Amino acid sequence: MGTFFTVLLIVVALALIAIILLQQGRSAGLSGAISGGAEQLFGKQKARGIDALLHRLTIVLAVLFFLLAMAVAYFVS
Repeated sequence: MGTFFTVLLIVVALALIAIILLQQGRSAGLSGAISGGAEQLFGKQKARGIDALLHRLTIVLAVLFFLLAMAVAYFVS
């Protein structure tokens, strides 16, 4: 059982790293506004929707990572 949770913990950790790296930086929006980068309205809505999805997925994976880490600690000891 401990091996299963350990493998699952590694998979969740790699997914969490990938999701975090896919997110845009917080300063990306400000620099685009100052430099005059023109985007269409639908492009902004799409980007905002993807950012919101990545944000929610990050929270879910972080909670799952925390719970799996506690499960691994319980089953290994």
